[in-house]
Amino acid sequence: MTGPASLDLHALRGELGERARALGFDALGVASIDIPEDERHLLKWLNDGFHGEMHYMQRHGVLRSRPQQLHPGTVRVVSARMDYWPAAARDARAVLGDPRLAYVSRYALGRDYHKTLRHALGTLARQLQQRIGPFGYRVCVDTAPVLEKALARDAGLGWIGKHTNLIARERGSWFFLGEILTDLPLPVDERAGAHCGSCQACIPACPTGAIVAPWRLDARRCISYLTIEHHSAIPVELRKAIGNRIYGCDDCQLACPWNKFARAAAHPDFKVRHGLDAAALPQLFRWSAAQFEERMRGSAIYRIGYQRWSRNLAVALGNAPTTADVIRALEERRADSSSLVREHVEWALQQHRSAA
Repeated sequence: MTGPASLDLHALRGELGERARALGFDALGVASIDIPEDERHLLKWLNDGFHGEMHYMQRHGVLRSRPQQLHPGTVRVVSARMDYWPAAARDARAVLGDPRLAYVSRYALGRDYHKTLRHALGTLARQLQQRIGPFGYRVCVDTAPVLEKALARDAGLGWIGKHTNLIARERGSWFFLGEILTDLPLPVDERAGAHCGSCQACIPACPTGAIVAPWRLDARRCISYLTIEHHSAIPVELRKAIGNRIYGCDDCQLACPWNKFARAAAHPDFKVRHGLDAAALPQLFRWSAAQFEERMRGSAIYRIGYQRWSRNLAVALGNAPTTADVIRALEERRADSSSLVREHVEWALQQHRSAA
């Protein structure tokens, strides 16, 4: 074991990449902690109110763009990427095109990625400590206040597309990101160049017009925000556009031509569970709270809870073709214990009465 002061940091950087690939990551890069341009973009986004009910983003403020404040002593951010595209899942466009089925964002069809990536990054950091001795670090996966896409861009893992997702030339955008904040002064990688060019396919692809301009996303209109982060009633004027999307939305990524290079997920955690790639809407709406608890524990979907899950399904059922089974499923929950669910059930039934 050697001390950090005597390390060959360039060799260590190469070793980190090899160890990361052995743990299931497809790429790893190192970035400095200075992202002032992205901080200005964040502050304008917050000032415009585009964060909606995500009040924690306002509370965190510039902490998100200053990792050295989140973990004192940080001088570098190690960013890693892991593919999640579920190749065995039912074709995404086919499910979106069938309003009888529930569409779940492809990243949430398997196990909760937070746990998978956090475990892998923690293992990577511990392996490194065994190799070189103690050093300071913190593992972050999405839930920590970190501008992960900006740091991943600076680490050379891709560029931020006009839909605000990270895109890699050789991988598209169907991947997760995770970080290790560290006090090791590792050599930084070259920032990734942007390759969207004049393409704007993602902007008109958004069902609710949430991409208000290139690199400008109004979360208040985004279906991923509305079905996951938004706790109250979904705005009536956006419900029809949500279609059959019950958890998240992938339309901007499905429209992106770079995703022809996407690779199938290798990690077994991202295989489809509980038939969520193409489940019938009434079937899911009939799950009890206990069934939701049992089946969704260990899934990213679990965090929205049974009430929001039911709210989202009620909207999708309101957009579904009028059938006896759809009407029965809605009628069964007119007296639901949740006023939020009842309100969305009544809206859905009204859609079918209007169509009759």
